[in-house]
Amino acid sequence: MLIAIIAIWYAGTYFMNAPFQRDLDRRAGVERSSSDLFIATMTQPKPTLPAPHQVATNFFENTFLRKITSNRSLIYHAGVTLSSTLLGFVIGTVLGILIAVGIVHFTSLDRSLMPWIIASQTIPILALAPMIIVVLAAVNLTGLLPKALISTYLSFFPVAVGMVKGLRSPEIINLDLMHTYHASKAQTFWKLRLPASVPFLFASMKVAIAASLVGAIVGELPTGAVAGIGSKLLAGSYYSQTIDMFAALVAGSLVAVLLVTAVDIVGAIVQRRMGARPS
Repeated sequence: MLIAIIAIWYAGTYFMNAPFQRDLDRRAGVERSSSDLFIATMTQPKPTLPAPHQVATNFFENTFLRKITSNRSLIYHAGVTLSSTLLGFVIGTVLGILIAVGIVHFTSLDRSLMPWIIASQTIPILALAPMIIVVLAAVNLTGLLPKALISTYLSFFPVAVGMVKGLRSPEIINLDLMHTYHASKAQTFWKLRLPASVPFLFASMKVAIAASLVGAIVGELPTGAVAGIGSKLLAGSYYSQTIDMFAALVAGSLVAVLLVTAVDIVGAIVQRRMGARPS
């Protein structure tokens, strides 16, 4: 599958870059063979679609051959984005859990709040992010918090929905058993509903952490940030540095993979400590 994707990528690179290269050669009065034209399309400094080896070279140079404090280091930019991602994820997770607990225990919240939560996710984040930035800037809140709040907006929803499903997952027979034991609502929550919801929680947290990263990157675009993966994408679009843009996308994808993997590992450890059998 990976070989097929790379082959299709190279084919797309040739067909998208070849017209521009032919135009350059015609203006310069240069005639190339088919093989020379293919090589030229794969080595353009500002290609329409960079070749895989160009992206890999750029990613390697800006990850391993730059100081972490350098403005061109992808590790530095990933770290900036990661800080707002984690803050937004933590706030979103706590908010989602609280909303889910309220919805499960109060019918009025289930009927009144849940439709609004679902409707909130139909608003395009690209339209909402500048509004959040402008409103918070009016009250002198800039920097990390606005980006974190945008991450919170995207991350709380999967946690809330997953926790509602998890808290309602115990079967009727188990709930009747707790009622037979004269367990209070608090005891039923801590001893039955919450343990049953843990697998649902960590499954939704894996979705939430990825959504939080997307929110952090989107939040960097309207702020004019000078650091972060979003700022790299914005600068690359300004100066037609498509290779830098693709390398930043690769860095963002790797950060997402690491974050989801970390949540998955923590979830496996927690469930094992709670007595779950390894699958």
